[in-house]
Amino acid sequence: MLAALRDKSLHFQVFALAIPMVLSNITVPLLGLVDAAVIGHLDHAWYLGGVAVGGTMINVTFWLLGFLRMATTGICAQAYGAHDKEAQAGTFVQGMALAWLLALLLIVFHQPVATLIFHLSTASAEVKMYAEQYFSIRIWGAPAALANFVIMGWLLGTQNAKSPMWLLIVTNLVNIGLDVLFVLGFGWKVQGAAVASVIADYSGMLLGLWFVSRQWIAHSLPAIREKLGSVRHGMVRLLKLNRDIFLRSLCLQLTFVFMTFQGATLGDNVVAANAVLMSFLMLVSYAMDGFAYAMEALVGKAIGAKNRDELSRYLVGTTFWSVIISLVLTFTFSVFGREIIGLISNIPAVQQEAMRFLPWLAAFPLVAMWCFLLDGIFIGATRGKEMRNSMFIAMCFFFAIWWMLNSYGNHALWAAMLGFMAMRGIGLAVIFSYQWQKNIFLSPASANN
Repeated sequence: MLAALRDKSLHFQVFALAIPMVLSNITVPLLGLVDAAVIGHLDHAWYLGGVAVGGTMINVTFWLLGFLRMATTGICAQAYGAHDKEAQAGTFVQGMALAWLLALLLIVFHQPVATLIFHLSTASAEVKMYAEQYFSIRIWGAPAALANFVIMGWLLGTQNAKSPMWLLIVTNLVNIGLDVLFVLGFGWKVQGAAVASVIADYSGMLLGLWFVSRQWIAHSLPAIREKLGSVRHGMVRLLKLNRDIFLRSLCLQLTFVFMTFQGATLGDNVVAANAVLMSFLMLVSYAMDGFAYAMEALVGKAIGAKNRDELSRYLVGTTFWSVIISLVLTFTFSVFGREIIGLISNIPAVQQEAMRFLPWLAAFPLVAMWCFLLDGIFIGATRGKEMRNSMFIAMCFFFAIWWMLNSYGNHALWAAMLGFMAMRGIGLAVIFSYQWQKNIFLSPASANN
C-alpha cells in the first residue's frame, strides 16, 4: 500500500481522470442557477414554476437512463485494458443504437406519460400548462442527450476524461448563452428555455462525436460501417447490465423523492432548510463523482488486462484521495457551515432550521464516499447484479430507519438518508471483500450475471 502511495504516476492517473470530471460537474449547478435567474425575471411566478416542474420531469427521465454512460464506461474500459479494438468499437456502436432506440420510445410515448403525470400533480393550472409546454419541447433533445451519455462513457472507458469535460462545459455554456438570448432577448419565455436546452444537447452531441472520431483514429479502431452489421453481437451483456443499473438507479431515486415529499409535510421552514442542506449534498456528489468516474475507468482497464497488481494500485490511489477530499468537505461543513447556509438563504428561520440538521450533513462525506467509490469499482467490473441487489437492501434499510424514528420528524429523514448511504457502502464492501478473497473479482462479469 505504501509503495503504491509513493508512486507519482498513480496519482497522476487518478487526477487525470477525476479532476476534469469534477470541474465539468461544476457547470451543472451553474446552469440551474442561470435558468432560475433568467426565468425568475419574467413577470409571473408560474413561468419559473413551469420550468422547475417540467425540468424535473426531464431530468429524472434522463437521469434514470444514465445507465447508458455507466455500462458503456465499464465494458469499454475492460476492452481497452484487454487491447481489444473490435470490442471497443462494438461497445460504442451498440451503445449508440440503444440510446437512439430509447430516445425514439420517449418521443413516441411522451404525450400520454406527461398527461398522466400532470393530471396527478397538484400544481396550479398555469404551472401545469407551462411545465407541459417545456417538457414537450425538451423531449425532442432526447436523441442527443442519451447519445451524450454513451459518448461520455465511451471516452472515459478509453481513459480520456478531458474530452468529456469539454463536452459538458461547452454544452452548458451554450445552454446558458441561448437561455439569455431566447428568454430575455427574443422574449420566448418558457419555450425559449426549452429550445435553448435542446440546441445545447445537439451541440454537445456533435462536439462529442468529433472527440470520438479523433479517439477512433488515434487508436486505429475498425471502421464503424464494419460494426453495423454485427450490432447485436454482445448486446445481451449490455442490455442485462443496463437493466440492473436502471433498477439500482430507480431505487436510489425513490429514496430521494420520498425524502423530498415527506419533508414537505413537515412545514415550509423544514422544506426550505432541507433544500439548503441538499445543496451541500449535491456538492459532495459532484466532488465524489469525479473520483468514482476515475475508479470506473481504471478498474475496468485493470480487469480487462487481468492485472491484479494494477487493480490493487488503482484501488489504493483512488481511495486515498477520496478520503482526503471527504475530510476536507467534513471540515468545511463543520467549521463554515453557518456561513455557507447564510450565503444560500438570508431568512433567519430557515437558517436556524438548517443549523439544527447540519451535523447530519457534516458526517455525510466520510460516510457516503465509500458507496461512491464502490459504485465506481462495480461499474468498472460490470457487476450490475451486485449493485442492484445491494441498492435494494439499502433502500429497505432507509425506509426501516425512517419508520422506526418517524416521531423525530426531519431528524428521522436525515438519519435514514445517512443510514442508506452507509448501507450502500457496507453491502458492496462485503460483496467486494468476498469476491476479492475468492479471486473472482478480477474476472469480467458474464452476460448471465
